[in-house]
Amino acid sequence: MYAKRLIFIALALAILVSCQGKVKKYRLDVVQEYPHDTSSYTQGLFFHDGTLYESTGQIGESTMRIVDLQSGKPLRKLSFDYNYFIEGSVILGDELYILSWLNKVAFIYDANTLEYKETYSYPREGWGLTTDGKNLIASDGSSTLYFLDNCFNVQKTVRVTNDGKPVRLLNELEWIDGKIWANIYTTDNIAIINPKTGVVEGMIDCSGLLDRRLRTARTDVLNGIAYNPADGKIYLTGKYWPKMFEIQLKETK
Repeated sequence: MYAKRLIFIALALAILVSCQGKVKKYRLDVVQEYPHDTSSYTQGLFFHDGTLYESTGQIGESTMRIVDLQSGKPLRKLSFDYNYFIEGSVILGDELYILSWLNKVAFIYDANTLEYKETYSYPREGWGLTTDGKNLIASDGSSTLYFLDNCFNVQKTVRVTNDGKPVRLLNELEWIDGKIWANIYTTDNIAIINPKTGVVEGMIDCSGLLDRRLRTARTDVLNGIAYNPADGKIYLTGKYWPKMFEIQLKETK
């Protein structure tokens, strides 16, 4: 009986591992191209009420922008002090939340007026930021995602894994149809993550999205995922990229 039980457990574990390993693979179809400001070192990208927002990094260049999709130009821009390297951003409720990278502070602005409200102490490196409509969800370059309340208190953490192995360098985040999409920094890959388990359920290969002929010595990595709930469209761009792309997924075998 004991031997049979061990066999049953071994089979169950094998089935579980097999199921976890079935990561869907995707390529991209480009639906439309738009201009993107090549002065934008894109850190956060999102839509709110049909309006496109973008936070940009680098010391002396960091901004928070409302962007015209058709032209790529900022309709409104907030500049930050030379000491701050701005990272991910998102709106939750009536507040705009903005992370900084190494400064260990996060900023809150009024989402309607873009007026500054307050600054919070933030104990980790700031990377990506999104929301499920209830929590803020943040990355710090590790394999951990942090679910936070509106005062940046940790409510829970989720460790992101692919086939049981940690997925590190999680960067810009976007909540799309109940899943978390995450740029994997320095790669052309985007992970689609189950927010409850942290298991990677899909991997998007974005290689070749930006034509080599459009790249310069300054062109940096893929980073920037924006989902517009109003029409279900998804947009991708990168740091100092000259283009933003409306994309659709195509599953591969």
